[in-house]
Amino acid sequence: MHGPQGAELDAQTARLNERMSKITYKILVMSGKGGVGKTTVSVNLALSLAKKGYKVGILDTDLHGPNVAKMLGAQGQKMYSHDEDTIEPFEVSPNLKAVSLAFAGNDDDSPVIWRGPLKISVIKQFLADVNWGTLDYLIIDSPPGTGDEPLTVCQMIPELTGSIVVTTPQEVSILDSRKSINFSRQIKVALLGVIENMSGFSCPHCGEVIDIFGKGGGQKAAQEMGAPFLGSIPIEKALMEAEDQGISYVDSAPESASAQAIMAIVDKIEATLSSSR
Repeated sequence: MHGPQGAELDAQTARLNERMSKITYKILVMSGKGGVGKTTVSVNLALSLAKKGYKVGILDTDLHGPNVAKMLGAQGQKMYSHDEDTIEPFEVSPNLKAVSLAFAGNDDDSPVIWRGPLKISVIKQFLADVNWGTLDYLIIDSPPGTGDEPLTVCQMIPELTGSIVVTTPQEVSILDSRKSINFSRQIKVALLGVIENMSGFSCPHCGEVIDIFGKGGGQKAAQEMGAPFLGSIPIEKALMEAEDQGISYVDSAPESASAQAIMAIVDKIEATLSSSR
């Protein structure tokens, strides 16, 4: 493309490449279907990595249902621009920065009714114009499926480290998770692994574990697809309550089963990435 518009696109791409070059690991978290707790996993991975001392960013590319801000206790906060090419992310803590459409000052009850080209444009702006600075990890939360948002991220980020697929043990979720695994392979993005969320419910009164959605389906699907399995996260009522209140569960309840499972998954991701360098 030639002319002023083409020059601006070239300049934006140059900014994107320059900003992404300062981030060591860029990880896309995706799922084949909704309702599997993908944003829960994204947020808790980011919080866990920050807890370990890493510099972390989390980018919410779910433009129609941006829930990252609420789970981080940052609802109502805003991003700021110093100039037309620089957006300052919201600083959740000294080690964690976040960007979401929820920080744009829109009414929480107003739907975002956008077609693909506009969504692609916004995601590219988030990648190119946000002043992430130097980060160890950028966790990218995407909406369910294999549509515009995850495809845009995979196509635009140079040297994307890889993807993580979140599923529940339910057969319908496992079927859709296979599509996400194949999506990564078809567009040649490294698959870091599969996480089985909602893997058993521990009764807070008697301690009995009830497999509401079944158990082990995610691990079985990963094995059948030749994909790494990163671990299982159980359901805990306290975790859901913490998210609704914007409280970091890995900090407030580090000995809980869910927090321990999340930290074990982070350890496995660390080991995988360090061995590949």
